[in-house]
Amino acid sequence: MEYVRMNNDLECPVIGIGTFMLKPAEAQNSVREALKMGYSLIDTANAYVNERAVGRGIRESGVNREDVFVSTKLWPSEYENENAVNETLERLGLEYVDLLYIHQPAGNWLAGYRQLEKAYREGKAKAIGISNFEGEFIKELETKWEIAPQFIQVEAHPYFTQKELRKTLDKYNIRLMAWYPLGHGDKSLLNEEIFAKLAAKYGKSPAQVILRWHTQMGFVVIPGSRNVDHIRDNLNILDFTLTDEEMAEIAKLDQGVRYYHRTDEQLVGFAAWRPQFETE
Repeated sequence: MEYVRMNNDLECPVIGIGTFMLKPAEAQNSVREALKMGYSLIDTANAYVNERAVGRGIRESGVNREDVFVSTKLWPSEYENENAVNETLERLGLEYVDLLYIHQPAGNWLAGYRQLEKAYREGKAKAIGISNFEGEFIKELETKWEIAPQFIQVEAHPYFTQKELRKTLDKYNIRLMAWYPLGHGDKSLLNEEIFAKLAAKYGKSPAQVILRWHTQMGFVVIPGSRNVDHIRDNLNILDFTLTDEEMAEIAKLDQGVRYYHRTDEQLVGFAAWRPQFETE
């Protein structure tokens, strides 16, 4: 496994498994099998409503807790819930998480960030992060944090490399964890000529080449899957290295193209919606 070093001098694996849109039974199975095959980073969230299942998958894997890097996110409806962190840990069945995010810049997000800082000071979160904070939101947070985040989780892929955001991230050595790392499965991205050429050269798939590009950009990737073969393929990207020239060719694909466009109405909805958490 390869790792990135965070601004608090701890390390995070460069590739993990995401559990977005996985039902509890699927998340439990994917996490268990991923850990058995060598993954050590697991990403979930309050809003995914599978934290209990993720916890079960970790325990069933037989992998020691200290060898698993667990990332989760507080949902906006929980930002003012003083027990949100403890309730999250209870669902996961853990005494601490390795990385705790606030999920959206919605509602009283500053109260949510203060919860992260408190959890960090108390050792309930070894690192803290922000998810989907860009533009004016990250500029405002930059003036208000007491502890700088270690991570940000945002959309990133070869069509959208977050150039502007990375100017702020680089200033504080904040690491980027990418969602939609394969462009939301867009065939036009996966079928780009450069990826076909590199896939043939290295004996990989275009998707594996793109994931390797992410890690060489310094990004962490968390592709999710319920298919064990796909989970294994996603991990099999660390036995080759793209050259500087190849990275430069891929850089030419950056078009500033997003696949997800958030609206103000959605931010209001995020703040109001409360997940119906698993009970068992």
